[in-house]
Amino acid sequence: MKIKLIYPRWPKLNRQTEFHLPPHGPVCFAAAIPNGIEISFCDENVQQIDFNEKADLVAISAMLTCQIPRGWEIADQYRANGIPVIFGGIGTMLHHEETMQHADSVFLGEAEGRFEEVIDDLSKSKLKKVYNYLRDFPDMQLVGPARRSILKRELYNYRGVQMVDLIHASRGCRFNCFPCCTPFLGGRKFRPRDIDAVLKELESIDNNRLFFVDNSMAQDDKWEKELFRALIPLKKKWISHPIKDDDEILDLAAEAGCWYVYQAIFDTSDHIRKRVKRLQERGIGVEGTIILGMDDHDEDYIKRLVDFLLEIKLDLAEFTILTPFPHTPIRATLEEEKRILHNDWVRYTGGEVVFKPAKMSIDKLQEMYYYSWDTFYSDCSQSLKMAKLFLKVIEKEKAEGIYHGNRLRKGRWSANKNMGKPE
Repeated sequence: MKIKLIYPRWPKLNRQTEFHLPPHGPVCFAAAIPNGIEISFCDENVQQIDFNEKADLVAISAMLTCQIPRGWEIADQYRANGIPVIFGGIGTMLHHEETMQHADSVFLGEAEGRFEEVIDDLSKSKLKKVYNYLRDFPDMQLVGPARRSILKRELYNYRGVQMVDLIHASRGCRFNCFPCCTPFLGGRKFRPRDIDAVLKELESIDNNRLFFVDNSMAQDDKWEKELFRALIPLKKKWISHPIKDDDEILDLAAEAGCWYVYQAIFDTSDHIRKRVKRLQERGIGVEGTIILGMDDHDEDYIKRLVDFLLEIKLDLAEFTILTPFPHTPIRATLEEEKRILHNDWVRYTGGEVVFKPAKMSIDKLQEMYYYSWDTFYSDCSQSLKMAKLFLKVIEKEKAEGIYHGNRLRKGRWSANKNMGKPE
């Protein structure tokens, strides 16, 4: 039996440097497919789909809302040729009722220990329309190492620098942030993996640079400290979402190889100023994630916010427009207030206004989105700022004797004074 696994392309943020990370959802799903099943994988963001390739089942893994319409197009083409299609992933869970119109089957929830049922039904030509394990979470002991062997690794670099590999040490999130759908998808309970299992997977990854894609590292102090202590001997360099603003934890994170973190910046307070400073003092870079279009945002507020980011010398900034994704608290509020403009999902990228702002016109908020990107990066482009962060980690690797070089071909980044300019 052969499964063709596809990760559909999606529109990237306007103004953001385009690069591609190896996807995490498909490699985790592939690890849940029973042994003996042949897998062919295509990441449409870096490859062309071969629609003539033979397969017994096409599995479409969709992560993003703006990705799901392309998934439907792909499914329609395969089904027209008589090949059954199953959908899974976060995007499927958020849009499963619409997706059922384009699929023979949808799989809702986490696949570990559950996909054998799908294979058995397929072998009997009895695929169910829905396999619903949403919020019926598997035992975390079943979560093994991702199946990265399905990836073509050479496709995931930027100007010759190998991009980070993605890994997760936990699932779920005890927080309930208003723009986030994680409580619907992964539950409000923090579900850590066994740390030894995480270390074993890390040791198997032939890449020194990693991205912990956990919703938040700051969910359990004891676990966070144990994980960081365990990471120290590996000498890996890693990125993550927020870590706890605690002296001991920050020190351990730096010692464990924390390279930079994604930090939500929601105001211009001293709290944010100090949080960024405390990370940077430990050699940890900060990429701010900034949502524009909150109900207290007007044009002047956004301008002051961008000035603040420049003042505190934020390493990188990613600006997005508040987007009411399905199954988020903010969508429920905006639906009740009749402020959602449309459900054209391919435009739900985070770079386009899809709701009525409270203190600005739709056009003005869109204008301020472009203003924020252009102003923050006016003196130094995003690609150059990214290069500087990569050079910092290269310097750390050299100091620790673990640097293996990045110059694979001409016209790429190199660890020299060019600071990321193509040679």
